[in-house]
Amino acid sequence: MTSKKRIFVLYTGGTIGMSQSPQGLRPDTALVGTALAPFSDGLEFDWHVCNPLIDSSAVTLQNWCDWLDLLAAKIPHYDGILVLHGTDTMAYTANILALALPGLDKPVVLTGSQWPFDSKGSDAPLNLATAVAALETADLREVAIAFNGALFPAVGSSKSSTETAAGFSNPHFGMLGEWSAAQGWQGLALRPSEKARALVKQSLNPQAKVVCHTLTPGFSAEALSTGLGNIAADAVILQSYGHGNAPADAAFISAVKAFTGKGGLVLNISQVPQGCAAAVYAQGDALRQAGVINGGKANLETAVALLTLAVSAGWQAEQVRACLTRLQLV
Repeated sequence: MTSKKRIFVLYTGGTIGMSQSPQGLRPDTALVGTALAPFSDGLEFDWHVCNPLIDSSAVTLQNWCDWLDLLAAKIPHYDGILVLHGTDTMAYTANILALALPGLDKPVVLTGSQWPFDSKGSDAPLNLATAVAALETADLREVAIAFNGALFPAVGSSKSSTETAAGFSNPHFGMLGEWSAAQGWQGLALRPSEKARALVKQSLNPQAKVVCHTLTPGFSAEALSTGLGNIAADAVILQSYGHGNAPADAAFISAVKAFTGKGGLVLNISQVPQGCAAAVYAQGDALRQAGVINGGKANLETAVALLTLAVSAGWQAEQVRACLTRLQLV
Protein backbone atom coordinates (compact mmCIF):
# COMPACT_ATOMS: atom_id res chain seq x y z
CA MET A 1 0.00 0.00 0.00
CA THR A 2 1.38 3.39 -1.01
CA SER A 3 1.71 5.80 1.90
CA LYS A 4 0.17 9.23 1.66
CA LYS A 5 2.35 12.16 0.73
CA ARG A 6 2.78 14.58 3.61
CA ILE A 7 2.12 18.23 2.77
CA PHE A 8 2.94 21.17 5.02
CA VAL A 9 0.35 23.94 4.72
CA LEU A 10 1.38 27.49 5.55
CA TYR A 11 -1.80 29.57 5.86
CA THR A 12 -0.81 33.24 5.87
CA GLY A 13 -4.23 34.79 5.31
CA GLY A 14 -5.79 36.32 2.22
CA THR A 15 -9.20 36.44 0.55
CA ILE A 16 -9.43 32.64 0.28
CA GLY A 17 -10.17 32.33 4.00
CA MET A 18 -11.84 35.65 4.67
CA SER A 19 -15.30 36.22 6.12
CA GLN A 20 -17.53 39.26 6.01
CA SER A 21 -17.44 41.78 8.86
CA PRO A 22 -19.05 45.22 9.34
CA GLN A 23 -15.78 46.76 8.09
CA GLY A 24 -15.50 44.46 5.06
CA LEU A 25 -13.73 41.16 4.40
CA ARG A 26 -11.30 40.11 7.13
CA PRO A 27 -8.98 37.09 7.62
CA ASP A 28 -10.57 34.08 9.30
CA THR A 29 -9.60 30.53 10.30
CA ALA A 30 -12.87 28.87 9.28
CA LEU A 31 -11.35 27.03 6.29
CA VAL A 32 -8.63 25.35 8.37
CA GLY A 33 -9.13 21.60 8.36
CA THR A 34 -12.12 21.80 6.00
CA ALA A 35 -10.95 23.32 2.70
CA LEU A 36 -8.51 20.50 2.00
CA ALA A 37 -10.65 17.67 3.38
CA PRO A 38 -11.78 16.52 -0.12
CA PHE A 39 -8.15 15.70 -0.93
CA SER A 40 -7.30 13.73 2.19
CA ASP A 41 -7.48 10.33 0.44
CA GLY A 42 -4.15 10.91 -1.28
CA LEU A 43 -2.47 13.51 0.89
CA GLU A 44 -1.94 14.20 4.56
CA PHE A 45 -1.96 17.88 5.52
CA ASP A 46 -0.28 19.50 8.50
CA TRP A 47 -1.42 23.09 8.98
CA HIS A 48 0.51 26.06 10.30
CA VAL A 49 -1.78 29.05 10.77
CA CYS A 50 -0.06 32.42 11.06
CA ASN A 51 -1.08 34.44 14.08
CA PRO A 52 -2.28 36.93 13.21
CA LEU A 53 -3.53 36.09 9.74
CA ILE A 54 -2.88 39.00 7.43
CA ASP A 55 -4.26 40.68 4.36
CA SER A 56 -1.44 40.21 1.85
CA SER A 57 -1.26 43.95 1.15
CA ALA A 58 0.24 44.19 4.65
CA VAL A 59 3.11 41.73 4.02
CA THR A 60 6.46 42.89 5.41
CA LEU A 61 10.06 41.75 4.99
CA GLN A 62 9.87 40.36 8.52
CA ASN A 63 6.98 38.13 7.42
CA TRP A 64 9.18 36.84 4.60
CA CYS A 65 12.04 36.20 7.04
CA ASP A 66 9.75 34.25 9.37
CA TRP A 67 8.21 32.19 6.55
CA LEU A 68 11.59 31.39 5.04
CA ASP A 69 12.89 30.16 8.39
CA LEU A 70 9.79 28.03 8.90
CA LEU A 71 9.78 26.52 5.40
CA ALA A 72 13.52 25.81 5.40
CA ALA A 73 12.97 23.80 8.59
CA LYS A 74 9.91 21.94 7.26
CA ILE A 75 10.87 21.16 3.65
CA PRO A 76 13.24 18.25 4.51
CA HIS A 77 10.45 16.51 6.45
CA TYR A 78 7.60 16.83 3.94
CA ASP A 79 6.87 15.83 0.35
CA GLY A 80 5.68 19.30 -0.57
CA ILE A 81 4.62 22.72 0.67
CA LEU A 82 1.31 24.50 0.10
CA VAL A 83 1.18 28.22 0.86
CA LEU A 84 -2.25 29.86 1.12
CA HIS A 85 -1.73 33.55 0.46
CA GLY A 86 -3.60 36.69 -0.51
CA THR A 87 -3.43 37.51 -4.20
CA ASP A 88 -2.22 41.11 -3.93
CA THR A 89 1.37 40.18 -3.09
CA MET A 90 1.36 36.45 -3.85
CA ALA A 91 3.71 36.88 -6.83
CA TYR A 92 6.16 38.86 -4.68
CA THR A 93 6.21 36.11 -2.02
CA ALA A 94 6.51 33.41 -4.69
CA ASN A 95 9.56 35.14 -6.13
CA ILE A 96 11.25 35.64 -2.76
CA LEU A 97 10.75 31.92 -1.98
CA ALA A 98 12.07 30.90 -5.40
CA LEU A 99 15.20 33.03 -5.13
CA ALA A 100 15.88 32.46 -1.43
CA LEU A 101 15.59 28.64 -1.58
CA PRO A 102 18.05 27.61 -4.29
CA GLY A 103 18.47 23.92 -4.98
CA LEU A 104 14.84 23.11 -4.19
CA ASP A 105 13.86 19.58 -5.27
CA LYS A 106 10.31 19.50 -3.90
CA PRO A 107 7.15 21.37 -4.87
CA VAL A 108 6.31 24.65 -3.18
CA VAL A 109 2.93 25.79 -4.47
CA LEU A 110 1.19 29.06 -3.67
CA THR A 111 -2.49 29.68 -4.20
CA GLY A 112 -5.35 31.85 -3.01
CA SER A 113 -8.53 33.15 -4.56
CA GLN A 114 -10.28 36.21 -5.87
CA TRP A 115 -13.36 35.41 -3.77
CA PRO A 116 -13.68 33.77 -0.32
CA PHE A 117 -13.85 29.99 -0.15
CA ASP A 118 -17.42 29.89 1.14
CA SER A 119 -18.85 32.51 -1.23
CA LYS A 120 -21.14 31.57 -4.11
CA GLY A 121 -19.23 30.82 -7.30
CA SER A 122 -15.84 31.16 -5.59
CA ASP A 123 -12.73 30.28 -7.55
CA ALA A 124 -11.12 28.88 -4.39
CA PRO A 125 -12.12 25.20 -4.90
CA LEU A 126 -10.58 25.10 -8.41
CA ASN A 127 -7.43 26.87 -7.22
CA LEU A 128 -7.02 24.47 -4.31
CA ALA A 129 -7.64 21.46 -6.56
CA THR A 130 -5.04 22.73 -9.05
CA ALA A 131 -2.51 23.26 -6.27
CA VAL A 132 -3.16 19.81 -4.82
CA ALA A 133 -2.82 18.22 -8.26
CA ALA A 134 0.57 19.89 -8.63
CA LEU A 135 1.65 18.58 -5.24
CA GLU A 136 0.29 15.09 -5.83
CA THR A 137 1.01 14.22 -9.45
CA ALA A 138 3.09 16.78 -11.31
CA ASP A 139 6.60 15.94 -10.02
CA LEU A 140 7.12 19.67 -9.58
CA ARG A 141 10.54 20.70 -8.21
CA GLU A 142 10.28 24.47 -7.92
CA VAL A 143 8.16 27.30 -6.55
CA ALA A 144 4.99 27.82 -8.54
CA ILE A 145 1.63 29.60 -8.45
CA ALA A 146 -1.53 27.54 -9.02
CA PHE A 147 -4.48 29.61 -10.16
CA ASN A 148 -7.58 29.13 -12.32
CA GLY A 149 -6.50 25.70 -13.52
CA ALA A 150 -3.02 26.88 -14.51
CA LEU A 151 0.41 26.38 -12.98
CA PHE A 152 2.93 29.21 -13.39
CA PRO A 153 6.64 29.35 -12.49
CA ALA A 154 7.20 31.87 -9.71
CA VAL A 155 9.87 33.85 -11.56
CA GLY A 156 8.20 36.22 -13.99
CA SER A 157 4.67 35.83 -12.62
CA SER A 158 2.41 38.77 -11.77
CA LYS A 159 -1.11 39.40 -10.64
CA SER A 160 -2.82 40.48 -13.84
CA SER A 161 -6.51 40.83 -12.94
CA THR A 162 -8.67 41.80 -9.99
CA GLU A 163 -11.87 41.25 -11.97
CA THR A 164 -11.76 37.65 -13.21
CA ALA A 165 -10.74 34.21 -11.97
CA ALA A 166 -7.74 34.35 -14.31
CA GLY A 167 -5.85 36.42 -11.76
CA PHE A 168 -2.24 35.58 -12.70
CA SER A 169 -0.05 35.39 -15.77
CA ASN A 170 3.58 34.98 -16.73
CA PRO A 171 4.17 36.92 -19.97
CA HIS A 172 7.71 35.67 -20.62
CA PHE A 173 7.71 32.09 -19.34
CA GLY A 174 4.06 31.13 -19.73
CA MET A 175 2.45 28.20 -17.94
CA LEU A 176 4.00 25.00 -16.69
CA GLY A 177 0.73 23.26 -17.46
CA GLU A 178 -3.07 23.37 -17.25
CA TRP A 179 -5.26 21.17 -15.07
CA SER A 180 -8.93 20.24 -14.93
CA ALA A 181 -10.83 17.64 -12.96
CA ALA A 182 -12.05 16.05 -16.18
CA GLN A 183 -8.75 15.81 -18.06
CA GLY A 184 -6.03 16.10 -15.45
CA TRP A 185 -2.80 17.78 -16.58
CA GLN A 186 -2.52 19.06 -20.14
CA GLY A 187 0.67 20.42 -21.73
CA LEU A 188 2.70 19.82 -18.60
CA ALA A 189 6.28 20.98 -19.18
CA LEU A 190 8.23 20.89 -15.92
CA ARG A 191 11.81 22.05 -15.63
CA PRO A 192 14.63 19.99 -14.12
CA SER A 193 15.64 20.71 -10.55
CA GLU A 194 18.75 22.78 -9.92
CA LYS A 195 19.48 20.70 -6.84
CA ALA A 196 23.16 19.85 -6.54
CA ARG A 197 23.50 20.03 -2.75
CA ALA A 198 21.47 20.21 0.43
CA LEU A 199 18.79 22.89 0.51
CA VAL A 200 20.24 26.34 1.20
CA LYS A 201 18.31 29.28 2.60
CA GLN A 202 19.57 32.69 1.54
CA SER A 203 19.62 35.29 4.30
CA LEU A 204 17.05 38.07 4.19
CA ASN A 205 17.55 41.33 6.05
CA PRO A 206 14.19 42.77 7.16
CA GLN A 207 15.81 46.22 7.04
CA ALA A 208 16.80 45.98 3.37
CA LYS A 209 15.73 49.19 1.64
CA VAL A 210 14.58 48.71 -1.95
CA VAL A 211 12.38 51.21 -3.76
CA CYS A 212 10.83 51.40 -7.20
CA HIS A 213 10.56 54.41 -9.51
CA THR A 214 8.49 54.30 -12.69
CA LEU A 215 9.48 56.70 -15.44
CA THR A 216 6.68 58.66 -17.08
CA PRO A 217 6.87 61.55 -19.55
CA GLY A 218 7.23 64.89 -17.83
CA PHE A 219 8.47 65.56 -14.30
CA SER A 220 9.38 61.96 -13.43
CA ALA A 221 13.08 62.02 -14.37
CA GLU A 222 13.61 65.39 -12.67
CA ALA A 223 11.98 64.14 -9.47
CA LEU A 224 14.22 61.07 -9.42
CA SER A 225 17.28 63.23 -10.10
CA THR A 226 16.52 65.25 -6.99
CA GLY A 227 15.49 62.28 -4.87
CA LEU A 228 18.44 59.98 -5.53
CA GLY A 229 20.83 62.33 -3.79
CA ASN A 230 18.85 62.16 -0.55
CA ILE A 231 17.25 58.75 -0.70
CA ALA A 232 17.99 56.28 2.11
CA ALA A 233 17.50 53.27 -0.16
CA ASP A 234 20.18 50.64 -0.74
CA ALA A 235 18.82 49.75 -4.16
CA VAL A 236 16.46 51.19 -6.75
CA ILE A 237 14.32 49.46 -9.35
CA LEU A 238 13.89 51.71 -12.36
CA GLN A 239 10.89 50.85 -14.50
CA SER A 240 11.91 52.47 -17.76
CA TYR A 241 10.46 52.44 -21.25
CA GLY A 242 10.48 49.65 -23.83
CA HIS A 243 13.87 47.96 -23.98
CA GLY A 244 15.17 49.89 -20.97
CA ASN A 245 15.24 53.36 -22.49
CA ALA A 246 15.24 56.55 -20.44
CA PRO A 247 15.83 60.27 -20.90
CA ALA A 248 19.47 61.19 -21.43
CA ASP A 249 18.92 64.29 -19.29
CA ALA A 250 22.27 65.32 -17.80
CA ALA A 251 21.00 65.84 -14.24
CA PHE A 252 19.17 62.51 -14.26
CA ILE A 253 22.16 60.54 -15.56
CA SER A 254 24.47 62.33 -13.13
CA ALA A 255 22.24 61.44 -10.18
CA VAL A 256 22.12 57.79 -11.21
CA LYS A 257 25.89 57.69 -11.63
CA ALA A 258 26.42 59.26 -8.20
CA PHE A 259 24.11 56.68 -6.59
CA THR A 260 25.79 53.69 -8.21
CA GLY A 261 29.20 55.24 -7.51
CA LYS A 262 28.45 55.05 -3.79
CA GLY A 263 27.64 51.35 -4.07
CA GLY A 264 23.89 51.65 -4.62
CA LEU A 265 22.32 49.12 -6.96
CA VAL A 266 20.05 50.28 -9.77
CA LEU A 267 18.20 47.56 -11.65
CA ASN A 268 16.64 48.73 -14.90
CA ILE A 269 13.53 46.79 -15.97
CA SER A 270 10.93 47.45 -18.60
CA GLN A 271 7.52 48.70 -17.56
CA VAL A 272 6.07 46.64 -20.45
CA PRO A 273 4.56 43.34 -19.18
CA GLN A 274 6.43 41.37 -21.87
CA GLY A 275 9.36 43.76 -22.04
CA CYS A 276 13.08 43.15 -21.91
CA ALA A 277 15.61 45.72 -20.69
CA ALA A 278 18.61 45.23 -22.99
CA ALA A 279 21.26 47.17 -24.86
CA VAL A 280 19.18 47.68 -28.01
CA TYR A 281 18.74 51.43 -28.48
CA ALA A 282 21.35 54.18 -28.26
CA GLN A 283 18.84 56.18 -26.20
CA GLY A 284 19.48 53.88 -23.25
CA ASP A 285 23.27 53.95 -23.51
CA ALA A 286 23.79 56.89 -21.15
CA LEU A 287 21.85 55.07 -18.46
CA ARG A 288 23.89 51.91 -18.96
CA GLN A 289 27.12 53.90 -18.76
CA ALA A 290 25.92 55.35 -15.44
CA GLY A 291 26.20 51.91 -13.84
CA VAL A 292 22.69 50.52 -13.99
CA ILE A 293 22.11 46.79 -14.33
CA ASN A 294 19.95 45.69 -17.24
CA GLY A 295 17.26 43.43 -15.76
CA GLY A 296 16.40 41.69 -19.02
CA LYS A 297 13.05 39.94 -18.67
CA ALA A 298 12.74 40.57 -14.93
CA ASN A 299 9.31 41.85 -13.94
CA LEU A 300 8.69 44.01 -10.88
CA GLU A 301 8.01 41.10 -8.52
CA THR A 302 11.19 39.28 -9.52
CA ALA A 303 13.20 42.51 -9.37
CA VAL A 304 12.01 43.24 -5.83
CA ALA A 305 12.95 39.75 -4.65
CA LEU A 306 16.33 39.86 -6.37
CA LEU A 307 17.36 43.26 -5.03
CA THR A 308 16.06 42.50 -1.54
CA LEU A 309 18.28 39.42 -1.43
CA ALA A 310 21.17 41.30 -3.07
CA VAL A 311 21.05 44.05 -0.45
CA SER A 312 20.72 41.48 2.34
CA ALA A 313 23.81 39.60 1.13
CA GLY A 314 25.87 42.68 0.22
CA TRP A 315 26.09 41.75 -3.45
CA GLN A 316 27.83 43.90 -6.02
CA ALA A 317 26.44 44.56 -9.49
CA GLU A 318 28.29 41.61 -11.03
CA GLN A 319 26.68 39.19 -8.60
CA VAL A 320 23.25 40.54 -9.49
CA ARG A 321 24.04 40.07 -13.19
CA ALA A 322 25.16 36.50 -12.52
CA CYS A 323 21.86 35.74 -10.79
CA LEU A 324 19.90 37.25 -13.70
CA THR A 325 21.80 34.91 -16.02
CA ARG A 326 21.14 31.86 -13.82
CA LEU A 327 17.42 32.69 -13.82
CA GLN A 328 17.52 32.94 -17.62
CA LEU A 329 16.31 36.53 -17.50
CA VAL A 330 19.18 37.87 -19.63
